[in-house]
Amino acid sequence: MAIALICTLLLLLSQLCNASDAITQLKPLSDDGSTLVSKDGTFELGFFSPRSSGNRYIGVWYKNIPVRTVVWVANRDNPIRNKSSTNTMVISQDGNLVLFSQNETLVWSANATRKVSNPIVQLLDTGNLVIREANEENVFLWQSFDFPCDTLLSGMKFGRDLRTGLNRRLTSWKTWDDPSSGDFSMEVELGGNPDIVMWKGKVEYFRTGPYTGNMFSGVYGPTTNPLYDYKFVNNKDEVYFQYTLKNSSVITIIVMNQTLYLRQRVTWIPEAESWTIYQSLPRDSCDVYNTCGANGNCVIAGSPICQCLDGFVPKSSQQWNAMNWRQGCVRSGEWKCGVKNKDGFRKFSGMKLPDTTHSWVNGSMTLEECKAKCLNDCSCTAYSNLDNTGGGTGCSIWVGDLYDLRVIESGQDLYVRIATSDAGADVKHGKGKKVIVVVSVIASLVFVMLLAFCIYMTKEKCQGKIKTKLRTEDKNEGRQEDLELPFFDLATVVTATNNFSTENKLGEGGFGPVYKGTLIDGQEIAIKRLSRSSGQGLKEFRNEVILCAKLQHRNLVKVLGYCIEQEEKMLLYEYMPNKSLDLIIFGKFSRMFCFSTAWCLWKEGNPEQLVDACLANSCNVFEVVRCIQIGLLCLQHHPSDRPNMTQVVVMLTSENALPEPKEPGFLIRRVSKEGDHSSNRQTTSINEKLLSLEVLPCIQMAYKHGVKRCRTISNGILFPVVCSSFCCSVVGGIPTVPCARQCV
Repeated sequence: MAIALICTLLLLLSQLCNASDAITQLKPLSDDGSTLVSKDGTFELGFFSPRSSGNRYIGVWYKNIPVRTVVWVANRDNPIRNKSSTNTMVISQDGNLVLFSQNETLVWSANATRKVSNPIVQLLDTGNLVIREANEENVFLWQSFDFPCDTLLSGMKFGRDLRTGLNRRLTSWKTWDDPSSGDFSMEVELGGNPDIVMWKGKVEYFRTGPYTGNMFSGVYGPTTNPLYDYKFVNNKDEVYFQYTLKNSSVITIIVMNQTLYLRQRVTWIPEAESWTIYQSLPRDSCDVYNTCGANGNCVIAGSPICQCLDGFVPKSSQQWNAMNWRQGCVRSGEWKCGVKNKDGFRKFSGMKLPDTTHSWVNGSMTLEECKAKCLNDCSCTAYSNLDNTGGGTGCSIWVGDLYDLRVIESGQDLYVRIATSDAGADVKHGKGKKVIVVVSVIASLVFVMLLAFCIYMTKEKCQGKIKTKLRTEDKNEGRQEDLELPFFDLATVVTATNNFSTENKLGEGGFGPVYKGTLIDGQEIAIKRLSRSSGQGLKEFRNEVILCAKLQHRNLVKVLGYCIEQEEKMLLYEYMPNKSLDLIIFGKFSRMFCFSTAWCLWKEGNPEQLVDACLANSCNVFEVVRCIQIGLLCLQHHPSDRPNMTQVVVMLTSENALPEPKEPGFLIRRVSKEGDHSSNRQTTSINEKLLSLEVLPCIQMAYKHGVKRCRTISNGILFPVVCSSFCCSVVGGIPTVPCARQCV
């Protein structure tokens, strides 16, 4: 009996749980912790208080996200002041959904207009709260998706119902803990060609530009997305934007950020348990509505970012130069509309289309028909295709000044009307002028072809002479020198380097600039181009080519060939993508191997300068200085002054005072001037070894950073001195190492 009773209770509880996504007239929702949960467990509806606020609201949020994310609030502008179990959401006798506070005061109503006999309120798996007949699942008498707050969910229509006048718009919260309507909103603006507009209060803040078939004109991004599909519907009944998730397990929403004034698409990352921003609008200053004023074009990479369209000048030069561009631009000269051959169009590519408030569209016209219509209307200032898919169809025409222009990566072609006196206008010519143009073009082509042929023949003649000269017999040595390297013509090199573009320039040395190039077969090469200031002539270049041909080695950069044409002299090498070994040998850390520098910094009281700048904030300066001091003690000239390893370990593991280091042994060079020839040779040998073993890193550093030479300091003996933090040496009174600065 007891077992049967328990089973019955469990069955009743199961039925209650299955019904927890709906409210009936007999089962209201109270502010006692009760909630509705959609059947798939994604969304939850109930009473809540945002953060520190004590006000109570009815809202929908994601159930399984630890950070409560509210996507819809019923009574956002009329909160209940206190929490109470008598706060209830019920279905009224006429089938309307209403919210009462604890004193039975009506707080909010869905204002459903149709009456039903057996109403039910249900939270769907999409997050949509609906009123419907109990036996009609797909016919909604009212739905929360028609009254969005600050969040656009998958499947929600954002836009206007032209039959009922319903405007589905997004409005931000006032603050993070106040869901009431803020001053940042977004809606579909109809105009001549609908687009989406954002507002800061009553000030227009951003426009997406019109929909051009696969995306909005002013919104950069891929036409397809791996997370969702989207569409823009524009017909006689509705104008709306909608996106649908491809994978229901992915959570991504569009939300109005009231703090930053940004419309953001965010995606929930379960592993990080946080929202990640996928896209924000506006993206930059050029996205802000009408940054450059009427007829001004915003180029985010420009300086300044605002530029008048060709054929226009700033309305106020003083304000424009002060970077106040709001007054915009006006035509630079008189525009004679309707006068034959006095006006035409300039094509601007990669443009966000202008504000469509004052525009006219036709979906069936061709671009040529659109141009003709614009020419016949003196109020028309620009035209473009209405739909850019399939090569472009339809016609958009703008009347009056053009607002909110900018250059954008995925922009369209815009044809702006200007006077024919402005160079570059695509004007409408008469038949007589067309004949003149055709004849002129043909004559010009014939002249250019003849000129090119003459230049080609001259080049070939000069090239033959140069090749012959390079392969002449060397009379001093009585033998024939063959360059033994392939020859490349100048045209091949120019094509490979994109006409020696600055983007391909790798660097520059005493020989001249070095460029990266790609041959027709795809091989990457490096071209060393002899500069005229190098002082190297044809003979010197010839000798270098011969030497390079003989020095081919697997550990050396391979020389592929040479080019001599006109005044150009170039060597072609294989391209080394990992750069040269000298970046490691002569890097900034090579200075660390110059012990003279370490000793000088110690004497100056600045040993901490040996530490790399990027480690300055992460290391213990006291420990670093102590290690440097121990290192200098290990370099003492006399063995008795050097600590053994046991003493070094004690020094490193204690904080006892250390002896002051003396001048290291490699800096002591006291060689007697007296002696026989053999002793002099021995001294020279010792000095050479010291130079190679101890001073070489300093020489490398000096060569890396300077070209000056040291003054004569010694008298016949190798004598290293400090040269402004670098080392230099003098042998026999002659400076042997270039220094970065004058020796001291």
